Amino acid sequence: MLKRIFTVGGFTLLSRLTGFARDIILAAILGAGPVADAFFVALRLPNHFRAIFAEGAFNAAFVPAYAHVHGEKGEQSARLFANRIFTLLFVSQLVLLAVALAFMPQMMSILAPGFTDEPEQRGLAIELTRITFPYLLLITLVTLYGGILNVMQRFASAAAASIFLNISMMATLALAAFFPSAGHAAAWGVLISGVLQYLLLAGDLSLHGGLPRFARPKLDEDVRGFFRALGPATIGSMGTQIAMFADTIIATFLPVGALSALYYADRLYQLPIGVIGIAIGTVLLPEMSRQLTAGDDSGARASQRRAFEFALLFSVPFVAAFLTVPDVIMRALFARGAFSSADALAAGATLAAYAAALVPAVMIRSAVAPFYARKDTATPVKAALIGIGVNVVLKFLLMGPLAQVGLALATAAGTWINLLLVMGFSIRAGYFVFDRELVRAVLKFAVTGLVLAAGLWLAAWLSAPYLAQLPALRSEAALGLLIGVGAVTYGAALLILFGPRAIKRLLRG
Repeated sequence: MLKRIFTVGGFTLLSRLTGFARDIILAAILGAGPVADAFFVALRLPNHFRAIFAEGAFNAAFVPAYAHVHGEKGEQSARLFANRIFTLLFVSQLVLLAVALAFMPQMMSILAPGFTDEPEQRGLAIELTRITFPYLLLITLVTLYGGILNVMQRFASAAAASIFLNISMMATLALAAFFPSAGHAAAWGVLISGVLQYLLLAGDLSLHGGLPRFARPKLDEDVRGFFRALGPATIGSMGTQIAMFADTIIATFLPVGALSALYYADRLYQLPIGVIGIAIGTVLLPEMSRQLTAGDDSGARASQRRAFEFALLFSVPFVAAFLTVPDVIMRALFARGAFSSADALAAGATLAAYAAALVPAVMIRSAVAPFYARKDTATPVKAALIGIGVNVVLKFLLMGPLAQVGLALATAAGTWINLLLVMGFSIRAGYFVFDRELVRAVLKFAVTGLVLAAGLWLAAWLSAPYLAQLPALRSEAALGLLIGVGAVTYGAALLILFGPRAIKRLLRG
């Protein structure tokens, strides 16, 4: 399982690194002004729907159902099941695309009402969103193909697909002079990447099992079970996206640049979530589904426990860095071209607020896995909706005094409530045991995080006078120094608190 996690995490890391290169170009060309805000609305809308219908609800319902059919009834039945789901998915996404393109002005009035007083910016956001929205149809099919490949224990192509988004956008931004605006160039890059991702996954699946084909829909027991799981999962995913929509809607009422600050902070916040949390959850869900189908409950619990330990091992350094030196990170990565030091400071404060949400955000995919693997998508929804309710209420309370930083802090509060409730439900159902050994491990990780945070803060403070004398690349040199200091400090703290045997056992699985 850990080998497959490293495969998914490695490709996801490569995707995030190329994503940072893309964002550096975006920041330099678009900056944090009205064109950038219009593009980020155009990017967020299809991504929100994708998270609801594709990577969120669909994955949670489809992967366990497909694994169950494959394990119980064989490959032929699983292929027929996939064909029927593919047909229904394609038709529903086609209808959604047609409605969205036809009613985009009305959607923009609801989802970005702050643009109403800026007709040029509103018109640009509508135009760009009409370019990006077909990306949703393509990426939804990519998610279906990736789910089938994951059950076949083939994770590489699905994890690598998002790299095309970054490469495509960088290519179109390099040719921005040939588009009406840089926002148009970025939007066309999004759509082109959807085509490339589809071709990659379709090619892999056609080589290892065959693409799903159109089939007459039939509501047999397997399809009905899928929809029974899909309903609650959609509600849960929709609730999460409502909270993110709230960020977009509220930020349009905040001063210019708030949306951009949220975007760049969120990009860094999403790095460990994607590389660690989603990678582990992607591997853990089919693994637990297979184990539970085989009746191996103890093996499923052991897999989840190992996933928690692995998630903490790699997320703690990000929490420490984002809390102590967020301004250094933002200046080093983005403060060039149209993106000023003041923009970096605003994004850094937002990143520090997001850091409070990082541990639960990384762990939640692993926490809900035992429910999804048992085709119970309803129980996690209860926890998610409570967390989202707290999140949205706090957004409105904190937006006034704290602007976009308040939105990020509200996200942190809601994410923690979600995780704690899911863990409580899991323990009550007997799916997970929070024993003394795990408590000790969590406390040790907390101590290592505090040691690392202190080391980073001290290194930044001591090195500031010397780095200020450099003629150029001061922020980049500071970030490089802090990465080195952090690696040594964290490694030493782990060895002292856990011992080499425990670290080796964890990495070996």
